[in-house]
Amino acid sequence: MTMNAENEYDFRSKPTKELYDSFQLAYEFFNWRLFENKLPNCLITLQRRQNTYGYFAGQRFRREDGMKSDEIALNPSHFNEGGAIEVLSTLGHEMVHLYQHHFGKPGRGRYHNREWARIMKSVGLQPTSTGEAGGKETGDKMNHFIIKSGSFESAANELFERGFSLNWSEIVESAIAGNLSGGSAGDNEQKSGKRIKYKCVQCGLNVWAKHDAKIDCHEDKVLLQPE
Repeated sequence: MTMNAENEYDFRSKPTKELYDSFQLAYEFFNWRLFENKLPNCLITLQRRQNTYGYFAGQRFRREDGMKSDEIALNPSHFNEGGAIEVLSTLGHEMVHLYQHHFGKPGRGRYHNREWARIMKSVGLQPTSTGEAGGKETGDKMNHFIIKSGSFESAANELFERGFSLNWSEIVESAIAGNLSGGSAGDNEQKSGKRIKYKCVQCGLNVWAKHDAKIDCHEDKVLLQPE
């Protein structure tokens, strides 16, 4: 991609197509390598739902001819936290929900049941309530980590060896605050040293930090929100 020196935009680029084509390619590859090509295609979206890396919703969309599609949503606010393989692991996590929706028995509401945990482990993702080894494998709020040398890690490494990359990621909030609010660069500079209060919406933990800080709650594994 070439860059316009004046405004850093390339008017020939197609960011929507480039990013979504990458996710479609990854979805199809993991479907082949991890799910025996059993999964129907779905609509992959970007959603900034608070306190989540992604989510699955069955039959969320309908085409004008009546055809329905499931949805897998990914939160771009977390794309910079662990690299492309962590973003893809979230995609894999939600693909397990999609698989269970079509071929298994999902738990009630947000509950991640034993069947879900078993499928997760079979594709190389360890379910854990804490995000670390030793956490519960079932529950309402679940995270995961990549099993070393497991099926997912092997598939992801193969995908990267074939030249795959996620070529778009979100710019940190401090850099785009002026664009979001309509403020000027001077406004952002004045706020750069200000400390504000952050709170975990799950356990109520309070922390004071600079206005553009990114702080995780170790206990609940969620991003603290500014008050």
